[in-house]
Amino acid sequence: MLTPAITIGVSLKMYFGHAEATTWFGRVADAVRTHRGIASGAVRLIVIPTYLQVLPALETFAASPVLVGAQDVAAADSGACTGEVSAAELAEVGVSFAEIGHAERRSMFGETDEIVATKASAALRNGLTPLLCVGETSNLTAADATAATVAQMEAGLAGAPDGAVIVAYEPVWAIGAAEPAPREHIARVCTGLLAALGTLPGRSGSAVIYGGSAGPGLLTGLGDAVDGLFLGRFAHDVDALVDVLDEASALAERRSGARA
Repeated sequence: MLTPAITIGVSLKMYFGHAEATTWFGRVADAVRTHRGIASGAVRLIVIPTYLQVLPALETFAASPVLVGAQDVAAADSGACTGEVSAAELAEVGVSFAEIGHAERRSMFGETDEIVATKASAALRNGLTPLLCVGETSNLTAADATAATVAQMEAGLAGAPDGAVIVAYEPVWAIGAAEPAPREHIARVCTGLLAALGTLPGRSGSAVIYGGSAGPGLLTGLGDAVDGLFLGRFAHDVDALVDVLDEASALAERRSGARA
């Protein structure tokens, strides 16, 4: 189930202050304005800032194909939910994606698969595409990691309305590490996730991307095993981000040639 576009996601987490993030948005917008892959739609770039940074991100990227996501979403659509932001409001202002179930949300805020599933449902029923994060907490064999993450993905989508999703495979032990997980491991787990996604009804157009210390050269090395990458601090360097976008364009062109 390979989507036509290669997806590159960037989560800013809470690294940037407001002014710093706004400057970064402008630099990214300038860098991708004439980027062939972005302009053609062969590469899909998703920027996921903090809630306070969402509106300036939407304003900066309004004239470009760059899409904006949120780092979390409430399970409820409205009501007495102090401190929460609903998928309905995010969709209203122009957000397209909602990051759900990141390892930090699970470990720091106790989010279970059941909570993740309610948030995935909220995103889908309000027109947002969930970017569902899955990943084993300890360094398992590829077979065991595949079994664990497929189960996590299925639990996180249990009861959710039909719609495409992006599954971000982020082995927890590789997040923030000096190097990503070994390529063979990533390829086997992502291939297993793609196969499992293909068996789920109502998930046409879904994708699997890899995160966890992802950087240059990784996408090229993984080839058809993934539909893209989920970047963190590496993308703070806009030139480095463009290097990955160039890789994504080359991969998209190769896939397009293979289908021709």
